[in-house]
Amino acid sequence: FITVAEETGLIIPIGRWILEESCRQVAEWQSRFERPLSVSVNLSAKQLMHPNLTGQVENILLDAGIHSSQLKLEVTESTVMEHSDRSLKVLSELDKLGVALSTDDFGTGYSSLSYLQKFPFQRLKIDRSFINIMDKDEKSGAIVKTILMLGENLGLEVVAEGIETVGQLEKLRSLGCTKAQGYLFSRPIDSEAAEQFLDNGANVFDDNPSLQLHSPSPMIEVADVQ
Repeated sequence: FITVAEETGLIIPIGRWILEESCRQVAEWQSRFERPLSVSVNLSAKQLMHPNLTGQVENILLDAGIHSSQLKLEVTESTVMEHSDRSLKVLSELDKLGVALSTDDFGTGYSSLSYLQKFPFQRLKIDRSFINIMDKDEKSGAIVKTILMLGENLGLEVVAEGIETVGQLEKLRSLGCTKAQGYLFSRPIDSEAAEQFLDNGANVFDDNPSLQLHSPSPMIEVADVQ
């Protein structure tokens, strides 16, 4: 229904409600479980272009009583690049608020290096289409490796999306990936299940510690050895 909501303009009130509820819920859980929490919310193209978006986000954070760093907003490459000038202005304003910004589905849109240089992103999310065939297709694996190296060199956090098999996880480990999400770790859960998860210690690896992604040893490159 998102396409219809965008066509009719209903995505604006829907998107605002999602932001409000997400921040409110994080504030409530943080107070109950006494642990730092954050929430990621996807922004549609219409939301990003809305003239009052920054003001809305600022007011929502104040009303919820959470720090701006606890809200992570995700936008796709195509959304940003199709409205480049306006997007840069809005994302820069959100960055000044302290909101963390992620580029979603990285690798399927423009994937321009100038795009990464220009916009204030802190995180790249590798699109699942590369992850799905990474353990069978050498080119996809090479693309994932390149994105991981790019993120490291630019000081950006990189997250692999759509991990569904142990084979994919092992391949990502071998490439030095330290952050991932997908059904292998957890399927979507409702608020009651999320509360139970938090109450039990919020460790998705309790039942299967072998799924943990460990930080690789630092790699030191020495040039012009004499």
